[in-house]
Amino acid sequence: MAGTMSTVDLVMDLKRSLHDSAALFNAANDGDFVRFLDGALGPMQTKRPVTLMGTVQLVAGQARYPLAVYPDFVDYKSTLWAGGARACCALMPWEPGYPGPSPRVCGARESDGTAVLLFDPAPTVLHIAAHGSAFAFWYYARHRLAVDGGAPCSVAPADRRLLLLRAQVEALLELSVRNAGKPVQMRDGYSGTPRNSTPAALAAQLLQLFEDAR
Repeated sequence: MAGTMSTVDLVMDLKRSLHDSAALFNAANDGDFVRFLDGALGPMQTKRPVTLMGTVQLVAGQARYPLAVYPDFVDYKSTLWAGGARACCALMPWEPGYPGPSPRVCGARESDGTAVLLFDPAPTVLHIAAHGSAFAFWYYARHRLAVDGGAPCSVAPADRRLLLLRAQVEALLELSVRNAGKPVQMRDGYSGTPRNSTPAALAAQLLQLFEDAR
């Protein structure tokens, strides 16, 4: 498995790793294999988190800030605005214009799935005057596959085998549902050694390898 991080190469190597079982997935344009790789991206976020930076413009008295411009947003991480976790300010508490403690910030999802930043309490005019209206923050981002002519795959090349391993788990879990209760001969994705086992059992073994990876 020494290809690139392009989706085409990842699909090709995923097929190879599944051996004869790959023939059971026949969606057009390799749709099944792309779906397995896409399904592996969520667990990869937990294993290898991606951190990006965003910015929202603060408005006095407004506590909720939609993040539609950041569709890859998973969760809020941190900020240096107003000293980040520390409520620091050039002004002393007894001086005029002191803004008070900085708002607490967290990421959340609305009922319709929209990602938002929530401030508690809402920033005040004094907060904005003291620290600025541009709230720059770091956030955990969703992994992505490569886009033709666009952004590359966000998974590091060094973690290529880990991504393929987790995609194998997705494929075997689906295969276990299709063939519930039917023993079939599988091969692992590394040595090619035959395993007389159910897809669900092999999926559990591969998942444990993924969980144990550092």
